[in-house]
Amino acid sequence: MNEQMEQLSCQELVELVTDYLEGALSEEERLRFEDHIGRCGGCKIYVEQIRQTIFVLGHLPEEALTPDAERELLEAFRGWRTA
Repeated sequence: MNEQMEQLSCQELVELVTDYLEGALSEEERLRFEDHIGRCGGCKIYVEQIRQTIFVLGHLPEEALTPDAERELLEAFRGWRTA
């Protein structure tokens, strides 16, 4: 990694994980992200857990989610970026 490029913190990685998995990061951000997970075992595990969660939930039939569960999930994630 280019020494002039600032290293990514664990908190920044958590905030970028969705964009990373969707391929939406710039090349510089992607390189910083991959450098971080190459050095940080905890974040590497976290990224893999998120991948697995997306895989499992991506196969969850819509009818398997009760209206109450859907409401609770929406409430839990409402405003998460501002917290």
